[in-house]
Amino acid sequence: MSARRAWLRPGALAVIALALVAAGVVISGLLPLADAGALAGRTVPVLGFVIAITIVAELARDAAVFDVIAQHLARWGRGRVIALWAAVVLLAVVSTIFLSLDTTAVIVTPVVVLLAQGVGVSPLPFALATVWLANTASLLLPVSNLTNLLAAPAIGADPLAFLALSWAPALAGVLVPVVILTLAHRRTLFERYASPVRADPSDRVLFLVSAVVLVALLPLLALVRDVWIPASVAALILIVLFAFRRRRALRLSLVPWQALGLAAALFVIVETAHVRGLAALLSPLAATGHDALELLRVAGIGALTANGIDNLPAYLVLEPIASHDPVALMALLIGVNLGPLVTPWASLAILLWHHRVTALGVSIPWGRFALWGLGAATATVGVAVLALAAVS
Repeated sequence: MSARRAWLRPGALAVIALALVAAGVVISGLLPLADAGALAGRTVPVLGFVIAITIVAELARDAAVFDVIAQHLARWGRGRVIALWAAVVLLAVVSTIFLSLDTTAVIVTPVVVLLAQGVGVSPLPFALATVWLANTASLLLPVSNLTNLLAAPAIGADPLAFLALSWAPALAGVLVPVVILTLAHRRTLFERYASPVRADPSDRVLFLVSAVVLVALLPLLALVRDVWIPASVAALILIVLFAFRRRRALRLSLVPWQALGLAAALFVIVETAHVRGLAALLSPLAATGHDALELLRVAGIGALTANGIDNLPAYLVLEPIASHDPVALMALLIGVNLGPLVTPWASLAILLWHHRVTALGVSIPWGRFALWGLGAATATVGVAVLALAAVS
Protein backbone atom coordinates (compact mmCIF):
# COMPACT_ATOMS: atom_id res chain seq x y z
CA MET A 1 0.00 0.00 0.00
CA SER A 2 1.34 3.46 -0.88
CA ALA A 3 2.08 6.04 1.80
CA ARG A 4 -0.79 8.16 0.49
CA ARG A 5 -3.30 5.32 0.82
CA ALA A 6 -2.01 4.54 4.32
CA TRP A 7 -2.80 8.09 5.38
CA LEU A 8 -6.32 7.71 3.91
CA ARG A 9 -7.20 4.81 6.20
CA PRO A 10 -10.08 5.58 8.63
CA GLY A 11 -7.78 5.24 11.64
CA ALA A 12 -5.26 7.70 10.21
CA LEU A 13 -8.00 10.16 9.28
CA ALA A 14 -9.39 9.96 12.82
CA VAL A 15 -5.95 10.73 14.25
CA ILE A 16 -5.57 13.72 11.90
CA ALA A 17 -9.00 15.00 12.94
CA LEU A 18 -8.13 14.69 16.64
CA ALA A 19 -4.80 16.44 16.04
CA LEU A 20 -6.60 19.34 14.35
CA VAL A 21 -9.00 19.59 17.27
CA ALA A 22 -6.09 19.58 19.72
CA ALA A 23 -4.30 22.30 17.76
CA GLY A 24 -7.51 24.32 17.66
CA VAL A 25 -8.05 24.29 21.41
CA VAL A 26 -4.49 25.50 22.01
CA ILE A 27 -4.60 28.22 19.34
CA SER A 28 -8.03 29.42 20.48
CA GLY A 29 -6.94 29.67 24.10
CA LEU A 30 -9.40 27.05 25.39
CA LEU A 31 -6.29 25.43 26.85
CA PRO A 32 -4.29 28.31 28.38
CA LEU A 33 -0.64 28.47 27.36
CA ALA A 34 0.51 27.95 30.94
CA ASP A 35 -1.44 24.71 31.15
CA ALA A 36 -0.26 23.68 27.70
CA GLY A 37 3.34 24.25 28.77
CA ALA A 38 2.90 22.21 31.93
CA LEU A 39 1.28 19.43 29.92
CA ALA A 40 4.19 19.44 27.44
CA GLY A 41 6.70 19.23 30.26
CA ARG A 42 4.93 16.16 31.60
CA THR A 43 4.22 14.32 28.34
CA VAL A 44 7.10 15.08 25.93
CA PRO A 45 9.57 12.80 27.81
CA VAL A 46 6.90 10.07 27.81
CA LEU A 47 6.36 10.33 24.05
CA GLY A 48 10.13 10.47 23.54
CA PHE A 49 10.45 7.17 25.36
CA VAL A 50 7.72 5.63 23.19
CA ILE A 51 9.59 6.65 20.03
CA ALA A 52 12.95 5.36 21.29
CA ILE A 53 11.73 2.02 22.65
CA THR A 54 9.72 1.34 19.48
CA ILE A 55 12.80 1.92 17.33
CA VAL A 56 14.86 -0.36 19.58
CA ALA A 57 12.28 -3.13 19.43
CA GLU A 58 11.75 -2.87 15.66
CA LEU A 59 15.47 -2.89 14.85
CA ALA A 60 16.09 -5.77 17.27
CA ARG A 61 13.41 -7.71 15.44
CA ASP A 62 15.02 -6.87 12.08
CA ALA A 63 18.31 -8.21 13.48
CA ALA A 64 16.50 -11.53 14.27
CA VAL A 65 16.90 -11.20 18.06
CA PHE A 66 13.34 -12.31 18.74
CA ASP A 67 13.49 -15.11 16.17
CA VAL A 68 16.61 -16.55 17.81
CA ILE A 69 14.97 -16.31 21.23
CA ALA A 70 11.98 -18.25 19.89
CA GLN A 71 14.24 -20.97 18.47
CA HIS A 72 15.97 -21.34 21.83
CA LEU A 73 12.60 -21.56 23.56
CA ALA A 74 11.56 -24.36 21.21
CA ARG A 75 14.75 -26.31 21.89
CA TRP A 76 14.57 -25.75 25.64
CA GLY A 77 11.03 -27.16 25.61
CA ARG A 78 12.51 -30.58 24.60
CA GLY A 79 9.38 -31.57 22.74
CA ARG A 80 6.96 -30.84 25.60
CA VAL A 81 4.32 -28.24 24.78
CA ILE A 82 3.81 -27.34 28.45
CA ALA A 83 7.51 -26.41 28.74
CA LEU A 84 7.29 -24.39 25.52
CA TRP A 85 4.16 -22.73 26.92
CA ALA A 86 6.00 -21.70 30.09
CA ALA A 87 8.86 -20.27 28.03
CA VAL A 88 6.50 -18.31 25.77
CA VAL A 89 4.67 -16.90 28.79
CA LEU A 90 8.01 -15.80 30.23
CA LEU A 91 8.94 -14.13 26.92
CA ALA A 92 5.62 -12.27 26.74
CA VAL A 93 5.89 -11.14 30.37
CA VAL A 94 9.48 -9.90 30.06
CA SER A 95 8.73 -8.17 26.76
CA THR A 96 5.69 -6.41 28.23
CA ILE A 97 7.38 -5.38 31.48
CA PHE A 98 10.50 -3.90 29.92
CA LEU A 99 9.56 -3.05 26.31
CA SER A 100 5.86 -2.17 26.81
CA LEU A 101 2.62 -3.87 25.85
CA ASP A 102 2.64 -2.71 22.21
CA THR A 103 5.98 -4.45 21.64
CA THR A 104 4.45 -7.71 22.82
CA ALA A 105 1.38 -7.23 20.63
CA VAL A 106 3.28 -6.24 17.48
CA ILE A 107 6.59 -8.10 17.68
CA VAL A 108 6.25 -11.06 20.05
CA THR A 109 2.85 -12.16 18.74
CA PRO A 110 3.95 -13.14 15.21
CA VAL A 111 7.11 -14.78 16.55
CA VAL A 112 5.12 -16.92 18.97
CA VAL A 113 2.35 -17.79 16.50
CA LEU A 114 4.85 -18.81 13.81
CA LEU A 115 6.75 -20.83 16.41
CA ALA A 116 3.61 -22.77 17.38
CA GLN A 117 2.65 -23.34 13.75
CA GLY A 118 6.19 -24.42 12.93
CA VAL A 119 6.20 -27.18 15.56
CA GLY A 120 2.67 -28.33 14.69
CA VAL A 121 0.89 -27.02 17.80
CA SER A 122 -2.38 -25.06 17.84
CA PRO A 123 -1.41 -21.37 17.98
CA LEU A 124 -4.65 -20.30 19.69
CA PRO A 125 -3.51 -20.41 23.34
CA PHE A 126 -0.19 -18.81 22.42
CA ALA A 127 -1.92 -16.01 20.52
CA LEU A 128 -4.32 -15.34 23.39
CA ALA A 129 -1.44 -15.39 25.88
CA THR A 130 0.36 -12.61 24.04
CA VAL A 131 -2.63 -10.28 23.89
CA TRP A 132 -3.83 -10.96 27.44
CA LEU A 133 -0.36 -10.64 28.94
CA ALA A 134 0.39 -7.57 26.83
CA ASN A 135 -2.31 -5.89 28.91
CA THR A 136 -2.29 -7.69 32.24
CA ALA A 137 1.51 -7.88 32.64
CA SER A 138 1.86 -4.14 31.97
CA LEU A 139 1.57 -2.97 35.59
CA LEU A 140 4.93 -3.77 37.19
CA LEU A 141 7.18 -0.90 36.03
CA PRO A 142 6.56 2.65 34.80
CA VAL A 143 7.95 1.67 31.37
CA SER A 144 5.50 -1.21 30.97
CA ASN A 145 2.61 1.00 29.91
CA LEU A 146 2.11 4.59 28.82
CA THR A 147 -0.47 5.00 31.60
CA ASN A 148 2.15 3.97 34.17
CA LEU A 149 4.60 6.58 32.87
CA LEU A 150 1.95 9.24 33.32
CA ALA A 151 1.06 8.07 36.82
CA ALA A 152 4.56 7.34 38.12
CA PRO A 153 5.51 10.87 39.24
CA ALA A 154 2.43 11.03 41.48
CA ILE A 155 3.08 7.58 42.94
CA GLY A 156 6.73 8.08 43.90
CA ALA A 157 9.99 9.81 43.13
CA ASP A 158 11.72 6.71 41.77
CA PRO A 159 10.82 3.35 40.19
CA LEU A 160 11.18 1.56 43.55
CA ALA A 161 8.28 3.55 45.00
CA PHE A 162 6.13 2.47 42.07
CA LEU A 163 7.33 -1.13 42.41
CA ALA A 164 6.47 -1.22 46.13
CA LEU A 165 2.78 -0.83 45.23
CA SER A 166 2.71 -2.60 41.87
CA TRP A 167 4.51 -5.91 42.50
CA ALA A 168 1.64 -7.79 44.15
CA PRO A 169 -1.17 -6.78 41.74
CA ALA A 170 1.27 -7.22 38.84
CA LEU A 171 1.94 -10.78 39.96
CA ALA A 172 -1.81 -11.40 40.01
CA GLY A 173 -2.01 -9.87 36.54
CA VAL A 174 0.34 -12.55 35.25
CA LEU A 175 -0.77 -15.60 37.21
CA VAL A 176 -4.55 -15.35 36.82
CA PRO A 177 -4.65 -15.15 32.99
CA VAL A 178 -2.00 -17.87 32.68
CA VAL A 179 -3.95 -20.20 34.97
CA ILE A 180 -7.16 -19.55 33.03
CA LEU A 181 -5.51 -20.22 29.66
CA THR A 182 -3.67 -23.30 30.93
CA LEU A 183 -6.86 -24.87 32.23
CA ALA A 184 -8.90 -23.92 29.15
CA HIS A 185 -6.31 -25.34 26.71
CA ARG A 186 -4.90 -28.17 28.81
CA ARG A 187 -5.37 -30.76 26.05
CA THR A 188 -3.20 -28.77 23.64
CA LEU A 189 -0.65 -27.78 26.24
CA PHE A 190 0.13 -31.32 27.37
CA GLU A 191 0.96 -32.64 23.90
CA ARG A 192 4.42 -33.11 22.41
CA TYR A 193 6.13 -31.56 19.38
CA ALA A 194 9.21 -31.99 17.18
CA SER A 195 11.92 -29.37 17.68
CA PRO A 196 12.42 -27.05 14.66
CA VAL A 197 15.58 -26.88 12.57
CA ARG A 198 17.98 -24.18 13.73
CA ALA A 199 18.34 -21.09 11.48
CA ASP A 200 21.16 -18.59 12.03
CA PRO A 201 20.75 -14.79 11.67
CA SER A 202 21.71 -13.44 8.23
CA ASP A 203 23.99 -10.78 9.79
CA ARG A 204 25.67 -12.03 12.94
CA VAL A 205 27.16 -8.64 13.82
CA LEU A 206 23.76 -6.97 13.72
CA PHE A 207 22.32 -9.76 15.82
CA LEU A 208 25.04 -9.75 18.48
CA VAL A 209 25.21 -5.97 18.91
CA SER A 210 21.41 -5.64 18.96
CA ALA A 211 21.15 -8.41 21.55
CA VAL A 212 23.81 -6.80 23.75
CA VAL A 213 22.12 -3.40 23.53
CA LEU A 214 18.77 -4.94 24.44
CA VAL A 215 20.17 -6.90 27.39
CA ALA A 216 22.01 -3.82 28.70
CA LEU A 217 18.90 -1.67 28.34
CA LEU A 218 16.46 -3.86 30.31
CA PRO A 219 17.86 -3.28 33.84
CA LEU A 220 18.29 0.44 33.14
CA LEU A 221 14.59 0.73 32.33
CA ALA A 222 13.81 -0.71 35.75
CA LEU A 223 16.26 1.44 37.71
CA VAL A 224 16.47 4.83 35.99
CA ARG A 225 13.84 7.48 36.60
CA ASP A 226 14.18 9.31 33.26
CA VAL A 227 13.80 6.21 31.11
CA TRP A 228 13.77 8.16 27.86
CA ILE A 229 17.52 8.75 28.26
CA PRO A 230 18.80 5.12 28.16
CA ALA A 231 16.12 4.23 25.60
CA SER A 232 17.25 7.10 23.36
CA VAL A 233 20.92 6.09 23.69
CA ALA A 234 20.06 2.49 22.77
CA ALA A 235 18.02 3.67 19.77
CA LEU A 236 20.88 5.89 18.61
CA ILE A 237 23.41 3.04 18.86
CA LEU A 238 21.21 0.76 16.77
CA ILE A 239 20.44 3.47 14.21
CA VAL A 240 24.17 4.08 13.66
CA LEU A 241 24.84 0.33 13.46
CA PHE A 242 22.05 -0.24 10.92
CA ALA A 243 23.16 2.80 8.90
CA PHE A 244 26.41 0.98 8.19
CA ARG A 245 25.17 -2.60 7.84
CA ARG A 246 21.50 -2.50 6.74
CA ARG A 247 20.49 1.00 5.74
CA ARG A 248 17.22 -0.15 4.14
CA ALA A 249 15.86 -1.00 7.60
CA LEU A 250 16.00 2.67 8.61
CA ARG A 251 12.66 4.02 7.49
CA LEU A 252 10.24 6.64 8.76
CA SER A 253 7.70 3.94 9.56
CA LEU A 254 9.89 2.83 12.48
CA VAL A 255 8.34 5.73 14.38
CA PRO A 256 4.74 4.96 15.43
CA TRP A 257 3.35 8.20 14.01
CA GLN A 258 -0.34 7.36 14.37
CA ALA A 259 0.00 6.18 17.96
CA LEU A 260 2.02 9.28 18.84
CA GLY A 261 -0.46 11.59 17.15
CA LEU A 262 -3.36 9.90 18.91
CA ALA A 263 -1.68 10.07 22.31
CA ALA A 264 -0.61 13.72 21.93
CA ALA A 265 -4.06 14.79 20.73
CA LEU A 266 -5.76 12.96 23.59
CA PHE A 267 -3.40 14.56 26.10
CA VAL A 268 -4.39 18.04 24.89
CA ILE A 269 -8.12 17.38 24.51
CA VAL A 270 -8.56 15.70 27.90
CA GLU A 271 -6.41 18.32 29.66
CA THR A 272 -8.60 21.01 28.12
CA ALA A 273 -11.70 19.21 29.38
CA HIS A 274 -10.21 19.05 32.91
CA VAL A 275 -9.31 22.75 32.86
CA ARG A 276 -12.83 23.58 31.69
CA GLY A 277 -14.60 21.71 34.48
CA LEU A 278 -14.42 17.95 33.88
CA ALA A 279 -12.32 17.43 37.01
CA ALA A 280 -15.02 19.05 39.13
CA LEU A 281 -17.70 16.86 37.56
CA LEU A 282 -15.70 13.76 38.45
CA SER A 283 -15.17 14.74 42.09
CA PRO A 284 -18.08 12.56 43.37
CA LEU A 285 -16.20 9.52 42.03
CA ALA A 286 -13.00 10.36 43.92
CA ALA A 287 -11.42 7.63 46.04
CA THR A 288 -12.20 7.91 49.74
CA GLY A 289 -10.09 5.17 51.31
CA HIS A 290 -7.91 2.10 50.93
CA ASP A 291 -10.27 -0.71 51.88
CA ALA A 292 -10.72 -3.46 49.32
CA LEU A 293 -14.25 -2.45 48.29
CA GLU A 294 -13.23 1.15 47.66
CA LEU A 295 -10.18 0.14 45.65
CA LEU A 296 -12.34 -2.33 43.71
CA ARG A 297 -14.79 0.48 42.92
CA VAL A 298 -12.00 2.67 41.51
CA ALA A 299 -10.51 -0.23 39.51
CA GLY A 300 -13.95 -1.22 38.24
CA ILE A 301 -14.64 2.31 36.98
CA GLY A 302 -11.28 2.24 35.22
CA ALA A 303 -11.91 -1.15 33.60
CA LEU A 304 -15.40 -0.24 32.41
CA THR A 305 -14.23 3.09 30.99
CA ALA A 306 -11.21 1.48 29.29
CA ASN A 307 -13.43 -1.07 27.55
CA GLY A 308 -15.74 1.74 26.53
CA ILE A 309 -13.31 4.34 25.17
CA ASP A 310 -9.78 2.76 25.21
CA ASN A 311 -7.42 2.56 28.16
CA LEU A 312 -5.32 5.67 27.50
CA PRO A 313 -8.18 8.20 27.32
CA ALA A 314 -9.83 6.31 30.20
CA TYR A 315 -6.79 6.94 32.39
CA LEU A 316 -6.50 10.56 31.29
CA VAL A 317 -10.17 11.24 32.01
CA LEU A 318 -10.25 9.45 35.37
CA GLU A 319 -6.86 10.52 36.75
CA PRO A 320 -8.35 13.31 38.93
CA ILE A 321 -10.40 10.82 40.97
CA ALA A 322 -7.19 9.28 42.33
CA SER A 323 -4.33 11.68 41.55
CA HIS A 324 -3.68 12.72 45.16
CA ASP A 325 -3.49 9.16 46.52
CA PRO A 326 -0.81 6.71 45.27
CA VAL A 327 -2.77 3.63 46.39
CA ALA A 328 -5.96 4.78 44.66
CA LEU A 329 -3.92 5.68 41.59
CA MET A 330 -2.52 2.15 41.50
CA ALA A 331 -6.09 0.81 41.76
CA LEU A 332 -7.04 2.95 38.77
CA LEU A 333 -4.04 1.56 36.87
CA ILE A 334 -5.22 -1.96 37.70
CA GLY A 335 -8.52 -1.13 36.06
CA VAL A 336 -7.19 0.54 32.90
CA ASN A 337 -4.24 -1.85 32.43
CA LEU A 338 -5.59 -5.26 33.47
CA GLY A 339 -9.25 -4.67 32.62
CA PRO A 340 -9.28 -3.89 28.87
CA LEU A 341 -9.66 -7.45 27.56
CA VAL A 342 -13.26 -7.34 26.34
CA THR A 343 -13.82 -4.88 23.50
CA PRO A 344 -11.62 -4.68 20.38
CA TRP A 345 -10.87 -0.99 21.04
CA ALA A 346 -10.13 -1.38 24.77
CA SER A 347 -6.42 -0.91 24.04
CA LEU A 348 -4.37 -0.20 20.96
CA ALA A 349 -2.44 -3.40 21.69
CA ILE A 350 -5.56 -5.49 21.01
CA LEU A 351 -6.13 -3.96 17.58
CA LEU A 352 -2.46 -4.34 16.67
CA TRP A 353 -2.49 -7.95 17.89
CA HIS A 354 -5.65 -8.87 15.97
CA HIS A 355 -4.19 -7.50 12.75
CA ARG A 356 -1.09 -9.66 13.25
CA VAL A 357 -2.85 -12.94 14.11
CA THR A 358 -5.42 -12.74 11.33
CA ALA A 359 -2.62 -12.11 8.82
CA LEU A 360 -1.05 -15.35 10.06
CA GLY A 361 -4.26 -17.34 9.56
CA VAL A 362 -5.42 -17.51 13.20
CA SER A 363 -9.17 -16.92 13.46
CA ILE A 364 -10.51 -15.56 16.76
CA PRO A 365 -14.05 -14.11 16.38
CA TRP A 366 -14.62 -10.92 18.36
CA GLY A 367 -17.66 -12.40 20.12
CA ARG A 368 -15.64 -15.29 21.51
CA PHE A 369 -12.74 -12.97 22.31
CA ALA A 370 -15.07 -10.70 24.31
CA LEU A 371 -16.61 -13.62 26.22
CA TRP A 372 -13.23 -15.06 27.20
CA GLY A 373 -11.91 -11.60 27.99
CA LEU A 374 -14.84 -10.73 30.22
CA GLY A 375 -14.16 -13.72 32.46
CA ALA A 376 -10.41 -13.12 32.47
CA ALA A 377 -10.69 -9.39 33.13
CA THR A 378 -13.17 -9.83 35.98
CA ALA A 379 -11.05 -12.43 37.74
CA THR A 380 -7.74 -10.66 37.12
CA VAL A 381 -8.87 -7.21 38.24
CA GLY A 382 -10.55 -8.65 41.34
CA VAL A 383 -7.53 -10.66 42.47
CA ALA A 384 -5.14 -7.79 41.67
CA VAL A 385 -7.18 -5.35 43.78
CA LEU A 386 -7.15 -7.77 46.71
CA ALA A 387 -3.38 -8.07 46.31
CA LEU A 388 -3.03 -4.28 46.31
CA ALA A 389 -5.19 -3.98 49.42
CA ALA A 390 -3.01 -6.58 51.16
CA VAL A 391 0.30 -4.77 50.48
CA SER A 392 -0.91 -1.21 50.94
